[in-house]
Amino acid sequence: MDQSTSAPDAYSPEFLIAVERVLADEGGYSSNAADPGGVTRFGISARSNPGVDIAALTRDAAVKIYWREWWLRFGFAQLPAAAAAKTFDLAVNIGAGHAIECLQRALRACGRPVTEDGVLGAATALEAARADPAALMAALRSEAACHYRLVAAKQKGGPDFIKGWLLRAYA
Repeated sequence: MDQSTSAPDAYSPEFLIAVERVLADEGGYSSNAADPGGVTRFGISARSNPGVDIAALTRDAAVKIYWREWWLRFGFAQLPAAAAAKTFDLAVNIGAGHAIECLQRALRACGRPVTEDGVLGAATALEAARADPAALMAALRSEAACHYRLVAAKQKGGPDFIKGWLLRAYA
């Protein structure tokens, strides 16, 4: 992936808020053998981005990747701002499909009729817009925490990460 690809004329205000949260959660360079993401910088992994020089990755280049490969690709802008930011943050950490499934389970917990398929389509976006925002965010945090607990129980090194994961889930 080419890091020099130019940025759009302007990122959306919702994306800028969401990506700041991701960057705060992801931090800088990491090379933890127990982390399934492998070598990362700003949450961008070498494993998922083989054409990116992770050691030389700049913050601006990471933001461009998040815009193009996450925000636009998975359609987070379709969601209400708070749900978009939270689901995007979770997606970076657990994968888009799992994060969207958490959102869909949260919507079902709020009584919204959605299919849990891990795809952020028009039906999920519409139901998210119709849901009570406070209830949706509480349910989404709960679903994320449940996901992290299940992963920690199964994944080698999971217990080492659970405290940070739960802080992220409830943020």
